[in-house]
Amino acid sequence: MTKMTLGSHPHMLGFEQLERLLERTAKSSEGYPPYNIERTADDAYRITLAVAGFAEADLSITVEDRQLVVRGRQSEDDHGRVYLHRGIAARQFQRSFVLADGVEVGEAVLENGLLHVDLTVARPEPVVQNIQIKRG
Repeated sequence: MTKMTLGSHPHMLGFEQLERLLERTAKSSEGYPPYNIERTADDAYRITLAVAGFAEADLSITVEDRQLVVRGRQSEDDHGRVYLHRGIAARQFQRSFVLADGVEVGEAVLENGLLHVDLTVARPEPVVQNIQIKRG
């Protein structure tokens, strides 16, 4: 018995890219930084990442190939500090979220160690298209 994948199902045409996206996101399951995803309205979401210790200049947010990518990199400049114990590491990260068609990234706000990224979903109007049948 062969395993039926999303891209090989006879009623799901053109979904091969979605299957690749699901495989790609399953592989990138690192746990840092922790994050929340909440629905703020019927057509809006907010992703909140815990980025304590990161300044605005240490963070970057990009959309690459329908993927929201949040990166953080702290500088190692200690300003001559001598640590007796260093439990808070200057750790870099990259966190990715796959965006569906029609999802737009709004504003990003950094407050109290939390980075909030707002997303909106543009709902397209349903389109009914009649296809002309030609005689062969």
